Formats: sequence, C-alpha cells, structure tokens
Amino acid sequence: NKPEWYLTQVLMWIGNHAKFLDDKIQPILDKAGSSVNAGLEFSRGLVMLILEKLAADIPCLLYDDTLFCHLVDEVLLFERELYSVHGYLSSFPSCMHILSEESCFQRWLTVEKKFALQKMDSMLSSEAAWISQYKDITDVDEMKVPDCAETFMTLLLVITDRYKNLPTASRKLQFLGLQKELVDDFRIRLTQVMKEETRASLGFRYCAILNAVNYIATVLADWADNV
Repeated sequence: NKPEWYLTQVLMWIGNHAKFLDDKIQPILDKAGSSVNAGLEFSRGLVMLILEKLAADIPCLLYDDTLFCHLVDEVLLFERELYSVHGYLSSFPSCMHILSEESCFQRWLTVEKKFALQKMDSMLSSEAAWISQYKDITDVDEMKVPDCAETFMTLLLVITDRYKNLPTASRKLQFLGLQKELVDDFRIRLTQVMKEETRASLGFRYCAILNAVNYIATVLADWADNV
C-alpha cells in the first residue's frame, strides 16, 4: 500500500549516484571507447527492479480500487521525474509497459472512468456549478464559462496528461475512447438540465448551459491540432 517508498528510494539512488557515475565511472568507459552512458545504465538497472516489483504487486491490487489507483498515481509521478529530472530515455524499459499489459490496462481504464463519473456527479451537484469563477473580472470572463464546464475540461486534460506517455498508439486511442464517452455523458447531463429550464429560456441557468456548450466546443476545436 506504499509504492512511493520504493519508487522514491530508486529516485534517491539515481540522484545520489549521479556525480560519482559521471566523475569516476564515465571517464573509464570513455577511455575504453565504450558508448555506454554510466548514469543511464545505472538508472535502467534500477528501473528493471521496479518492473519486477510491479509485476509481482499489481495482481494483488487489481480489485482494490483505492490501492490500485494510488499505485497508478505514484507510478505516473515517478515516470515524470525519471524523464524530466534524470534524463531517462523513452527507448528504455519503463513502468508504462507494465501498466499497458492487458489485465492491468483494462483495470486502469475502468477505475479512471469510475472516478471521472464520480467527479462529474460532484461538479454538477455543486452549488457553484452554473456560476463562473471569474464573473467579476470582465476581461477574463468573455465566455462566461460556468464552473462545471471548466472543471469538466480540466478533468479531460488531466486524463490526457496521465495517458500521454503510454508506449503504443492503440492504448492511447482506448483512453481517447473513454474521453469521448465522458464528453457524450456530459452532453446528456446538460440536455437533462436544459429540459428542466425550457420554460425560462432567458433564465440564468439556461444561458449558463449555452455558455458551457460553446466553451466546450471551442476548447475541443483548439485541441484538434493535438495529435
């Protein structure tokens, strides 16, 4: 239940050994005419240990949503730091390969959808759902975006950020399919609320729904260039 313990430990080992590997080991390799990068090989070896650990742990966590979600969150944070801080190469083995394996991946999709739907329930039942966060700042709030629409698009963006480093396009497309389902679900929810408001089509909530639709359509159009 604490994958961050070993993930953080590995990041510390990589960071703590970097200077020694660069100053002492790399010159020996360079002198021998080797193309090996000592730091990267050290990181690769430690990541292989993590892959073994994950392969052993994941089957025990698959049906505990809380623990499984926590593991995925921690792995994604680990991967982000591994690449951005320590210069790990995308061609090397990574935790995303383990998360892409069929049983694990399908579970990830399932819990991602479950928690996204829960988030949508809470955002639409919020008292501030149809109020713009920036209603008092005219130059920021030209589109008068209700809070629920902005939160929903942030939710989609966060999901993209979580799956964007998956190693294969087919897996990314399955996540895109989930996002399309969520967009359609949100559309249905907006339609249901709109039907309740048809008698007051110039009312506050009806206008907020139209603003939400316009905002979502505009943002999706902006995202159209994102392969």
